[in-house]
Amino acid sequence: MDTVFALATASGRAGVAVIRISGPQAHAACLMLCGDLPDPRIASVRVLRDASGVRLDEALVVVFSQGASFTGEDVVEFHLHGSIAVVNAVLRVLSELPDCRTAEAGEFTRRALENGRLDLAQVEGLADLIEAETEAQRRQALRVLSGDLGKVAEGWRRDLIRAAALLEATIDFADEEVPVDVTPEVTELLAGVKSELSRECAGVETAERVRSGFEVAIVGPPNVGKSTLLNALAGREAAITSEFAGTTRDVIEVRMDLSGLPVTLLDTAGMRETTDVVEGIGIQRAKERAALADLRVFLLDEGALPDFLPEDDDIVVRAKADLLDDKTGAVSGMSGEGVESLVEKISTRLSGRLATLGVATRERHRVAMVRALAALGEAEEQLRLGPDMYDLAADDMRQAIRALESLVGRVDVENLLDEIFSSFCVGK
Repeated sequence: MDTVFALATASGRAGVAVIRISGPQAHAACLMLCGDLPDPRIASVRVLRDASGVRLDEALVVVFSQGASFTGEDVVEFHLHGSIAVVNAVLRVLSELPDCRTAEAGEFTRRALENGRLDLAQVEGLADLIEAETEAQRRQALRVLSGDLGKVAEGWRRDLIRAAALLEATIDFADEEVPVDVTPEVTELLAGVKSELSRECAGVETAERVRSGFEVAIVGPPNVGKSTLLNALAGREAAITSEFAGTTRDVIEVRMDLSGLPVTLLDTAGMRETTDVVEGIGIQRAKERAALADLRVFLLDEGALPDFLPEDDDIVVRAKADLLDDKTGAVSGMSGEGVESLVEKISTRLSGRLATLGVATRERHRVAMVRALAALGEAEEQLRLGPDMYDLAADDMRQAIRALESLVGRVDVENLLDEIFSSFCVGK
C-alpha cells in the first residue's frame, strides 16, 4: 500500500499546521526529514530539513507505530508553524519521496476502516462530528463514533446466531441428544431482537433531524408580525417587514442553534383569501411547508382562528403583545415581550422528541434494520409451521444477520464507500 500524506488542518495561515503521513514509508519519511525517529507517542521537537540539508522548520513531531495509530498503520504527524510557505515546503519534500503520494479525500479514515480500527457506522459518526454545529449534534455523533451501534448490532447478531444454531442442531442431529422442541427459546430470542430493532427504527427519524435540523414554521394571517418575530428570534434582519399586508411572498429560512438543537425557522406568507396570483402561490407554499415542518408556531390576532388546525405539539400564541393590556400567552417581536418564553416552549417541544433517540442515526441504518425485521417476521412464520420448516426459518435468520452486518460495513456496503468518504476533507 502507498504511503499517503496531507495537511490535516485547514489550509491558509494559522498558528499551527499539522501534516499527517500514514503507510509503510511513514517512519522512513520522518527519518529523512528529522535525522532520527522519535520514540513512539512521545511528542518531540525536531528541526526538519530537505534532502540537501536546508532547514525547513522546527516542528513538534509525533510518531505512531502500526496498530497503535488512527489508521492502524505507521503514522507520523508534523506540527508545523502555520505558514503557507512552510506547509508547502514540507509537502513538496514529501511528494519527492519514493512510494509517497498525496492522500485522497477521506483516505486516512478509509484506511482506518480497512484495517479494522473503525467500523462503517463509526466512520459515519466521525463525519457527523466534523460537521457538528450544535451540542445535540456533537453528542449524537460522539455516541456513534464510540461504537455504540456496532456493539448493539453485535448483540443482535449473537442472539440470532444462537437461535439459528438451535434450529440447525435440531435438523442435523435429530437422532442425537439435543433439545427436540427449541421453539420457545428461539421465539424468545427473535422477539427480543425484533423489539429492540423496532425501537431503534422509530428513533432514526428524530436522529436524522438532529443531524439535518428541525424545521419550525411561523404561520398566521398577514401583517400579524411573523417576519418581525422571525427577526427577533434570529437576532438580525433576516426578513423584510412593513406595515403592508402580504409583504412575505416566499418561505424565508433562518438556521440557528436553539438550546443546543439545530433549528431552521420558517417565515411563511400570511394566510388569507386573495386574488393576487403571486401571493396565492406564496400562501400555497406556506401551507405545504408548514404541514411538513416538525413544529408550527401559530401567531394569531386576538380572537382569530388558524387557517388549519394545530397538531398536539404545536404552539399557539397571541400576536403584538406590546399593544395588549393582558399579555398572557402573547408575544411581540417588536418589543421582545414573550420571546424568551416562546424560545423555551419551542426548545421543550423539540427536546421531548429526543427521548426516542437510539444509536441508529441514518436512513441507511433504518433500511438495514427494516430488512432484518422483515426476515425475522418470515422466520417466525416458518417456526409456527413446525420442525419441518426449521431449515427455512434458519435461512431467514441468516438473511437478518446479513442485514445487521451491513450496518457496520461487514457486507453489502462497497458501493456506499466512495460516496461516504467523498464528504471527508483530504487530511481526514
